Amino acid sequence: MPTAIAVTSRELVLPPPDGQTPSAVVLMPPDAQPLDDALAETAALLDQQGYLIVVYPAATPASFVRRLHTVRSVLESDRIALLPLELPPLGVAVVARQLRQLSVCDFSPGVLACAARLLTHYVHAGALLGSVAKLDRVPVSLTSHVKSWVPGAQFAVLAHPTPRLVKVGGEATLPGPGYATHLTVARGNLNSHGRAGGDWVGAGLAPAWGVQAAQEVPLPQESAHWWGTSKLIEFAAAIPDLSVLYQLVASVRREDCHWCGLELIGDRCAFCSAPVPRGDDILALTETQRPALTSR
Repeated sequence: MPTAIAVTSRELVLPPPDGQTPSAVVLMPPDAQPLDDALAETAALLDQQGYLIVVYPAATPASFVRRLHTVRSVLESDRIALLPLELPPLGVAVVARQLRQLSVCDFSPGVLACAARLLTHYVHAGALLGSVAKLDRVPVSLTSHVKSWVPGAQFAVLAHPTPRLVKVGGEATLPGPGYATHLTVARGNLNSHGRAGGDWVGAGLAPAWGVQAAQEVPLPQESAHWWGTSKLIEFAAAIPDLSVLYQLVASVRREDCHWCGLELIGDRCAFCSAPVPRGDDILALTETQRPALTSR
């Protein structure tokens, strides 16, 4: 059964890596689309595609999240999966693109939706910031707060998988992935050229992380709010190879949801949210149990 991937802003639709990757549906916020239009659009999409997976940042405005749940409830549809991800906006866009890649494979809708949680484990998402004064999603020391008021200061922040903050220009670095990745970069109102860090993302981070390629995209509209400043360059490193993504998902044990009957991986159905009954043979998507990747 075909499965459509949807996101909550146009900037979360990244360019496809190849000619076979489908685009994503962009859902409109309540102030841009009446409820009746949203219901009609979603109903038509379900008739065409069968299932709908909506990927969005967990920090999406509450009014927009309520609209998503309202549409699902009014349509009484168990074919809509709402997946808030605890990643910065560009990281969410990267995972959405990976799901778009996998949507052309032979995975069932339930497995594809559950794969979003698995894929987030392999995304390294962060930003180069001109100030951390309003950053509240990554631990910031008092010293860093003070230094952020110094003209020209820049901070490299890793939000996922392990929060880390370092001042650019020092010896400290951000821990990177131990497997092959591509780097996606979105520039805000921060000019890193000619500053203490130079072109830190392109000339410093990319070589240190050993990325195979880099791509620049527009900055997601939610990024400035997420990072607490518009003076930023957001970045996310992720696995680009469809065959590797397929291997990751296919290697996880599948279950049948005891409530809705869909296939799933992990410990919870992405469509009906029913948990997998606990037992000795239950596979949970934890850091220690995730499938291993070979070094780059």
